[in-house]
Amino acid sequence: MEIIGPLLISTIAGLSTTIGSLVIFLKIKKKNITKFISFCLSLSIAIMIGISISELIPESLFQLLNKNIGKGVIISIASFIIGVILIKIFTILIEKQKKNATNLYKLGILSMLALMFHNFPEGIATFLSAYQDMDLGIKLGIAIMLHNIPEGISIAVPIYYATGSKKEAIKKAFISGLAEPIGAILAFLLFKNFITNTFISIILLLVAGIMITISIEEIYPEIRKYKENKLFYFGIITGIVLLIINHFCF
Repeated sequence: MEIIGPLLISTIAGLSTTIGSLVIFLKIKKKNITKFISFCLSLSIAIMIGISISELIPESLFQLLNKNIGKGVIISIASFIIGVILIKIFTILIEKQKKNATNLYKLGILSMLALMFHNFPEGIATFLSAYQDMDLGIKLGIAIMLHNIPEGISIAVPIYYATGSKKEAIKKAFISGLAEPIGAILAFLLFKNFITNTFISIILLLVAGIMITISIEEIYPEIRKYKENKLFYFGIITGIVLLIINHFCF
């Protein structure tokens, strides 16, 4: 069985988060650092909420409501709420472990965890798609790669400016992307014959709950502290444009 191609596609798509993390090597003047952080965090909000609203939630609801509307509604709401609860638990744990951590560091770690959850089912979907149809797998891999790059930015930028460590920032972005090929490998070794559309839909709704909660409760308040309204709107618009390009081109 040919698994090298599907695994390679999943790996490249997932680790493209590392490409996004390379923005930390840009030489930003000290007076423009808050502008840069505001833009990157705003881009992150647009990507996280945009993916959740335009892709994760509609696709999952379609699958869950298609068989049994009543049961589908209950499962959908429960999955989303579990995602919200999980990210609140993660927040508490991070604050306990890193008592002196800045808000930026916390945002970076939370983003990494959220995107790991996001990338894991993506890795499964990419691998299984490519395993069945290589052309479809390549198209899906390119689409995922495009939105993984700004995801890498959303992880690396806050961690870098919180710690001053480029190595730490790139490592966290890399770890997040690594969830995708890991998902692909597990899909082949363990779940290939057992994964259902219902299972994937539940995971994706949980991820949507995580990403929307982080965006609203953690990232947005941090952006407001910098009072860079123009950069906030510019970041949001840029994220929306990237999502539209991703949607219509791939």
